Amino acid sequence: MGRITEDLIRRNAEHNDCVIFSLEELSLHQQEIERLEHIDKWCRDLKILYLQNNLIGKIENVGKLKKLEYLNLALNNIEKIENLEGCEGLTKLDLTVNFIGQLSSVRALRVNIHLRELFLMGNPCADFHGYRQFVVATLQQLKWLDGKEVERSERIQALQDFPVIEQRIGEQEKAYCLRRAKDKKEAERKLQEERENKEEELRPGFDGCRYTDNEPLCIPSSGENKGHLQAPEIRQGGHEDKQLDSSEADLEFWNKPSLFTPESRLETLRHVEKQRKDEEKLSGKKKEVKPPRTLVTEDGRALNVNEPKLGFSLKDDEKRNRIILDLAVYRYLDTSLINVDVQPTYVRVMVKGKPFQLVLPAEVKPDSSSAKRSQTTGHLVVCMPKVGEVITGGQRTPKPGTSIPDNSGELANKRSKQTEKLEVDPSKHSFPDVANIVQGKTHTPKRVQLEPKVPPSEGDPDFEDNPEVPPLI
Repeated sequence: MGRITEDLIRRNAEHNDCVIFSLEELSLHQQEIERLEHIDKWCRDLKILYLQNNLIGKIENVGKLKKLEYLNLALNNIEKIENLEGCEGLTKLDLTVNFIGQLSSVRALRVNIHLRELFLMGNPCADFHGYRQFVVATLQQLKWLDGKEVERSERIQALQDFPVIEQRIGEQEKAYCLRRAKDKKEAERKLQEERENKEEELRPGFDGCRYTDNEPLCIPSSGENKGHLQAPEIRQGGHEDKQLDSSEADLEFWNKPSLFTPESRLETLRHVEKQRKDEEKLSGKKKEVKPPRTLVTEDGRALNVNEPKLGFSLKDDEKRNRIILDLAVYRYLDTSLINVDVQPTYVRVMVKGKPFQLVLPAEVKPDSSSAKRSQTTGHLVVCMPKVGEVITGGQRTPKPGTSIPDNSGELANKRSKQTEKLEVDPSKHSFPDVANIVQGKTHTPKRVQLEPKVPPSEGDPDFEDNPEVPPLI
């Protein structure tokens, strides 16, 4: 039998990063849930809730879901409509194939003024004469009933005939309650008989066998001379007989006619669980324990593993000589569920017990590494400085294994302590002579007369007669 637990809700909230307090849609169908609990405390913002095909016997603990718009409780064991007054925003309610026989309980839905669709098909009350007219007249805010639109003329007619229909529905409801009380007594009697038969079967020696911790050991009669070699055959035959008896009992159970009641549904579920357990015992099957995932091979080589299936990015920051891992863990995941282990050649992160391991492209310093989470995205950021330094910005850095003392800090401190002064050397600078600014005598420049150029004559030793040059006029 299933129960609503926090782990169950988180497993069904993967679309919301496993955050449950802000969930708007939740599906818990086919979980064999017997009781509604905890949802109104953990998921206040729910708008859509699927709970079909379970074993819920009562509507409860949903009154605080003020934003709930659609509630699906089909295929359950509900016998009465109740405890929905607090669901102020409820617009659609599905109660298909339940055991609602008290049709008058639909009056509890009058306060849900936004209710527009209601499904009651497959319930005992749907077989009452005047069922639809009663519901249409009682819930005047309804627009659809059992998938069929409620017309205005239909509602007017139902309101006119409501006194007669109400009396008729009350009589049918009383008759159903009497039959239901008899069915409950019969179911309790059968359950008591099954318990007594089970206790008798568990008593030692009721079938002539002594029961040990492992299996029954049948003792042959004194008149039969049987050796020890035949004991395994006897045991095997008894085992086969037990299998035949169980198969016959199973066939008889499924062929036996039964009423469609909440008790019969619970009985069927118990029988299926018992059959499954018996098959596991007979076959000797044990739950296979999943072997731990190999993270480091026998030769010491680390493997890349991403079991939680998280997105990540690995950045090589050459400027600061470090490697940065950005792992996209869930935003609202508790940090206590994360464990980081940095090794010189790989980094390992355990997220809720699932390993994430990544081989690094260079050797890092585990002691100088740091891990923190982003306040905006929730991602895990692991900063891992590399071993040694690299050449950046045109400066030569030593090879790995060598170190040079850094005196830049000392020089800066010395400069900061010294006070700088502006000094002026008088010998290197001349001062203007104020006394000789105005001169006593003005200097008049002399005009230079240009001498006329005389063309060269034939008697000049530098004269050269070129016949190609025309004569000067």
